[in-house]
Amino acid sequence: MQESTGWTGCLRWCFAGGQAMSIFARMKTKGMADSVGEIVEDIEAFLDLLAPMTAVIGLDLGTKTIGVAVSDRLLGSATPLETIKRTKFTGDAEALLTLMKAREIGGLVLGLPRNMDGSEGPRAQSTRAFARNLARLVDVPITFWDERLSTVAAEKALLEADTTRKRRAEVIDHVAAGYILQGALDRMRHIRQANGG
Repeated sequence: MQESTGWTGCLRWCFAGGQAMSIFARMKTKGMADSVGEIVEDIEAFLDLLAPMTAVIGLDLGTKTIGVAVSDRLLGSATPLETIKRTKFTGDAEALLTLMKAREIGGLVLGLPRNMDGSEGPRAQSTRAFARNLARLVDVPITFWDERLSTVAAEKALLEADTTRKRRAEVIDHVAAGYILQGALDRMRHIRQANGG
């Protein structure tokens, strides 16, 4: 998409004027709903869809916050970035799209909160719904990564680093997003190595 009709133009147009039309309806009236991000379940398919030398963003979706981490362009390491306070979907999407544009993100990895037995409950369904809604706004691939125990691992790492309780509460979500994204990056690295790349 060109910049004038890209997501920034859509967001400016959608959020200006305070009209009651949904962001998706406005995209359709602007002819912008054709560029939809593809949601793939398989990390290998996700890797195939990524543009070369683009970073990936990892998200840990909570009910009140979204933890955000980003990768380097070589897809080697994840760095916890920030925690976004959730509002409504349009506000969450605007914050994420701004980050994605600034960092030239080529794909999204969402932590999928499966139950310990591997089944999917209401939180996983909510994450999938978020992905479907976000896919309408982006033209990059989206995949999921099992986030079971990512918050536990993040909490353990922060405790080992002797982080105060207050500081842990501030950073736990984006540190967990870093664990989620790093797991996906490690899997992608193994796939590339197995394929001779």
